Amino acid sequence: MRDTRESRLLLVLLIATAFALITVDIRGGEDSPLDSARQAAASAFGPVENGVASAVDPIGNAVGAVRDSGRRHDRISKLERENAALKAKLGSDARTQGRAGELDKMLKTAGAGQYGIKGAQVIAVGAAQGFSWTVTIDAGRQDGLTRDMTVLNGDGLVGRVTTVGPSTATVLLANDPDFTVGTRMETTAELGFATGQGDRPLRVQLLNGKATVKKGDRLVTFGSSADKPFVPGVPVGEVVRVDPSNGALTRTLQVRPYVGFTKLDIVGVVVQPPRKDPRDKVLPPPVKPRPTPTVTVTATPSANGSADPSGEPTDSADGATPAAGEPTPDASPTRS
Repeated sequence: MRDTRESRLLLVLLIATAFALITVDIRGGEDSPLDSARQAAASAFGPVENGVASAVDPIGNAVGAVRDSGRRHDRISKLERENAALKAKLGSDARTQGRAGELDKMLKTAGAGQYGIKGAQVIAVGAAQGFSWTVTIDAGRQDGLTRDMTVLNGDGLVGRVTTVGPSTATVLLANDPDFTVGTRMETTAELGFATGQGDRPLRVQLLNGKATVKKGDRLVTFGSSADKPFVPGVPVGEVVRVDPSNGALTRTLQVRPYVGFTKLDIVGVVVQPPRKDPRDKVLPPPVKPRPTPTVTVTATPSANGSADPSGEPTDSADGATPAAGEPTPDASPTRS
């Protein structure tokens, strides 16, 4: 629109009309013509507005839900991280307690045998070393370890040191087929040699083919004069089978080792041998067999001489039991 005199006059007229309408609306209240017009407009456009709102609200709700789901996802992720950390802590505490128990048991074994030991942890298994039954421990030359030292844990003989590095060492386990150790029986002191058989029991050959051996007998290491490669008195295992001798000069035994070679963790390397042979002091106390309860049935004899298992007396042939002091019907009189 061009800025002319007529246009300016029209603008002033429109402004004056607007002020007049506002004044009339304020003075008239709810009965004013503008209020009636406003209500008519609301009646006409209200359904349209509600329809638009109904169409727009789900979209807004969806946007809000997406925004809230992101917050919930972050909260769930945080909770999952906290739970994982808590589980790791609990697992670590349980593992620490288990190791503490193993260490305490090993120290008791070393104390019983008067062995000076250096504690170590298994850090690798033999799968990376030629598939032999060996483990690597985190102690080496700088810890005072040398070749052919005895390795034990709280259960008994683990093996012997074969190679030594500055901070690690390799241990040949007692169940390796190349492993051999001198043994001595607990009570009879019969000597022999134990050889590993992998995941099977140890094979022990006694020097005395006529030795008396039974299932459950226990063996310890025999040792040597130089205490290498084995110190004396370390528990080896117990007999689970005695093979027939068949007149041979030696006696073959199958011995279950005390040590679980597939679950080694904390071990001790004997760096100082005992002053004297501990003999059988390192072996745990023998387990006493529990007595088996037996049931005894007592039979009570009846008046006619038969036994009633229930303990009740049985009636005589005539259906009555004689009273005390009365003779039986077939009793013969006696003469003085």
